[in-house]
Amino acid sequence: MFANETLELLSKQWCTLQDLMKLTNLGRNSALKIRKEIITDLEDKGYKLPCGLIPMCEVVNKLNININYLQNMVRMEVK
Repeated sequence: MFANETLELLSKQWCTLQDLMKLTNLGRNSALKIRKEIITDLEDKGYKLPCGLIPMCEVVNKLNININYLQNMVRMEVK
């Protein structure tokens, strides 16, 4: 996946399981495990989440995605 495709996915407010699978390049079971970890962490903090969705900002934090680097890569591709 190219940097611009990744940024387009990250621009969503909510992350679906399919989005998580694309971002991590993992299969369904591994993505479900990561999603469950994020949901458990948020519910322990008292948050209520829509069914099957997790905030994209939490996915970015969990996966340690460097958005600035991706933006720089997109700028370099354009030149």
